[in-house]
Amino acid sequence: MQVQTKANMSNDQITDVPPNHLSIDPRSPFYNEEAIRRDVGIRFKGVEKTNVHEYNVAEGWVRVEVSTAKDRRGNPMMIKLSGTVEPYFRLAK
Repeated sequence: MQVQTKANMSNDQITDVPPNHLSIDPRSPFYNEEAIRRDVGIRFKGVEKTNVHEYNVAEGWVRVEVSTAKDRRGNPMMIKLSGTVEPYFRLAK
């Protein structure tokens, strides 16, 4: 049995893992247009979420939009929820 390490993994296998920390806000240092373009899906506590603006797998949190509230600059209000975060790349249709 051969153990897969980064040294003997193909580039396709390495890049099929979404980033540990990702934001859809272009002003964020964790913004990654390439990953967003590949359509990252998020399961939070086992439930598919479509309103996630930022996530961190290692720390176990997501920031989601509060649908009706806006901050003083007109941006949607965000709340931080803690739990199990499972990012994945959605399959192309």
